[in-house]
Amino acid sequence: MSSKPRSIVAIDGPAGAGKSTVARRLAERLGWRFLDTGALYRAMTLAVVRAGISPTDAEAMARLADAVEIELRDVGGVHKVFLGGEDVSAEIRGPGVSKLVPTVAALARVREAMVRIQRAYADQGPLVAEGRDIGTVVFPDAGVKFYLDADPRVRAARRAAERGDADVEATLTEQRERDRQDSTRHESPLARASDAVYVNSEELSAEEIVELMAKRIHGAR
Repeated sequence: MSSKPRSIVAIDGPAGAGKSTVARRLAERLGWRFLDTGALYRAMTLAVVRAGISPTDAEAMARLADAVEIELRDVGGVHKVFLGGEDVSAEIRGPGVSKLVPTVAALARVREAMVRIQRAYADQGPLVAEGRDIGTVVFPDAGVKFYLDADPRVRAARRAAERGDADVEATLTEQRERDRQDSTRHESPLARASDAVYVNSEELSAEEIVELMAKRIHGAR
């Protein structure tokens, strides 16, 4: 990887911080492409489920990661995820995938395979990428980095609302476990890059955050 800053905006942060919404809108504003790295890991997890691989069989999952075909496309202005040529954009958001994705994403060879896809995506032009290790591992030479965060209960309420779930406490419990897994895994743990701008999303709308980020990006050029 080059040490020269690239036309990449890296947005990291925990679940429910608003990364996907903000990254998508920021990409639209800049006229850049959007990369939802979480969708890659979800598609990989769906491939594991479909292949009938046990979540304890790390070697089988690693072999699958080296062979899996995952593609992100913009179809009519909508971000779509394809697995083996099939549109799985809706299926990857199901509860079965959500429950298993932290286990799959923690494997070193899975992460290596997904990072290769992410970096190849960036080679196609300017990019806004969101995830949990974008500024620290995937694109350490990103031109501008942000770490989007919020109070755990605020994040849980957002997640519950997105899913139409009235049980915020259950979502909070689930989220705390995901935060623990993401922050303590051996491979590419969730962390704020030393040069990332911290943004608290609790009292800001998505539009306000995009405005803040856009000003920072234009100021960095």
